Amino acid sequence: MHNTQTKLLNLSRYQNLGSMSLRQIAKIVGVENKPQIIKHHLLQLDKVGLMQVNLEKGVIKPISRGFNLKSAKSLFYSLPIVGSANCGPATIFADQRTEGYLKVSAKMLPRKKKDLYVLIADGPSMNRAEVLKGVTIENGDFVIIDSTYKNPKNGDIVVAVIDGMGVIKRYKEDKKYNRIVLESESTETFMPIFIHEGDDFLISGKVVDVIKKSK
Repeated sequence: MHNTQTKLLNLSRYQNLGSMSLRQIAKIVGVENKPQIIKHHLLQLDKVGLMQVNLEKGVIKPISRGFNLKSAKSLFYSLPIVGSANCGPATIFADQRTEGYLKVSAKMLPRKKKDLYVLIADGPSMNRAEVLKGVTIENGDFVIIDSTYKNPKNGDIVVAVIDGMGVIKRYKEDKKYNRIVLESESTETFMPIFIHEGDDFLISGKVVDVIKKSK
């Protein structure tokens, strides 16, 4: 949870924020002369069900459901978004620079969260690949990756980095020809990528979930 949101929740417990202006609240929580920041965080708290906010009617109050800040922190988890990975030819660079965070309900994630990161799928080449039952990877989706998976098994959907370019593909081992094959699963036709010993190639993790983009 953002530090400003934590301060707002604490403040709302002993002060009637609805009787105050956003500018007054901003001064108290340490962002003086920035009422729009307060408005943004109040609306976010309302969105996730931690506060009831109706600025037109002067209602700003915490929602009482046995709530405490410790439990609130466990409700949501912020996953780093480190860029895009192409679901097609390997043309988009995928490195470890954080571009933002995706806030996700903790109930949606595996127990082990600290090793997860997010890529934004770019392209249609995995739009028939089921990560979970009925859930495929479409252009613009948020793809959740477990970075601890460096030795994938046949059939895993992985993020592979080839010559510095990131792709999301189905991993296959072709032992007959001593190579790795990265395959698409798409409504369109895409050629597989063949990896041989000595190629500049690594596995950046395994796809464990997909959060669909908003329609």
